[in-house]
Amino acid sequence: MTLMGSALKKSTKKPATFLSELAPFTGTLFKERMREQFAALCYRACGDSGIFEVLLVTSRESGRWIIPKGWPMAGKKPHEVAAIEAFEEAGVRGKAKKKPFGYFTYLKMCDNGQRAPCCVQVHLLDVQESCAVFREKGLRLSEWVSCVEAARRVREPELKGLFLSMHREIFP
Repeated sequence: MTLMGSALKKSTKKPATFLSELAPFTGTLFKERMREQFAALCYRACGDSGIFEVLLVTSRESGRWIIPKGWPMAGKKPHEVAAIEAFEEAGVRGKAKKKPFGYFTYLKMCDNGQRAPCCVQVHLLDVQESCAVFREKGLRLSEWVSCVEAARRVREPELKGLFLSMHREIFP
């Protein structure tokens, strides 16, 4: 086998990338109605060091690292929904910014096995309090990490970009 053939064979054994996993669902992405969600990108200062951390939680179904997010709620503004989801999913409370920090898209796996394209509006949430009791305690893991580590753990390219943007622009 040639060196080129060997390299090609090895490259086909790599795990699938996020984009390659999306490829079979391009019809869904372009034909289905984009659904809207609201998320909280929770952050806190670590003591007197001036270093900031961000909060990741795991999804209930797949266990992948995400940020708290949810569907629109009647009578609630997007930043209010983001704050509610942060408390329900991670037990944190704080001040959510009204202006979106950014957006990311992903395919949500629905209960019926179908995938629904979602656009997530992300709001920064300055965490002031962590609570011991909250709705989804025990259903998810949560961890405080650096923006760079968060970008490494999440799968969605646009969400990775938001963490890296936060690292460069807000908490240099």
